[in-house]
Amino acid sequence: MRRSIRAEIASMGDLRVLAERRAASRRGESVPRGRIDVGWGAQPIAFCFDPGCPFSYLVAERVERRFSAVEWIPVAGAALHRDRWSGPDAGRALRAHAERRAAELRLPLVWPDRFPSTGMSALRVAVYAARVGLGPAFALAASRLAFCGGFDLEDPENLAEAAAAAGIELEACMLAANDQANDVPLEAAARGLLAHGVTELPAFGLGTRWFAGEHRLAEASAWARAPLAATQTLPG
Repeated sequence: MRRSIRAEIASMGDLRVLAERRAASRRGESVPRGRIDVGWGAQPIAFCFDPGCPFSYLVAERVERRFSAVEWIPVAGAALHRDRWSGPDAGRALRAHAERRAAELRLPLVWPDRFPSTGMSALRVAVYAARVGLGPAFALAASRLAFCGGFDLEDPENLAEAAAAAGIELEACMLAANDQANDVPLEAAARGLLAHGVTELPAFGLGTRWFAGEHRLAEASAWARAPLAATQTLPG
């Protein structure tokens, strides 16, 4: 039986944004073990995600424990791999893989009743959230609702709950969800990834290097440790 929406969001911890982490660093608090501190003045890791993608969810719960500076970039996963989940065999194989990874990571994974879906409403709100500095908090809240509780992010009530957990007011959430102008940065981000050969989410960018897929988080972490990684510029 599914728990309440608010319980699903709250059960996995606080929705801390990067500004809070920076404040903790300035206070001299220690960096959690295993995180790579690329320095607050360095180019952040680009983390491209879709709140309706289970593999993005698996990374969203871990990426800020790996890197001290993360730029959260919403991307419509369907624009990269329109047929990835189509067909019973492909869909079953991907679900099984996601379930195995969730078990290995000791993270809950509950499938929404309507999956996969376009998820455009949640993506549009993710664009708005990034614009107002609430991108990480909304991404975490939305992905937890979808894959910890199995809630449909296209349902306005569920979307509003995710937005409220991130500090976004109801009116702003509904306006963003219906604003087709928010599709423009989503499409631009997808085109940029495709231009660099990225056809899978989540994706990580550091310097001139891009890493695609949940399984490549560790590889991206290793690359960030390289002396030259922090001196290179992300491709536009």
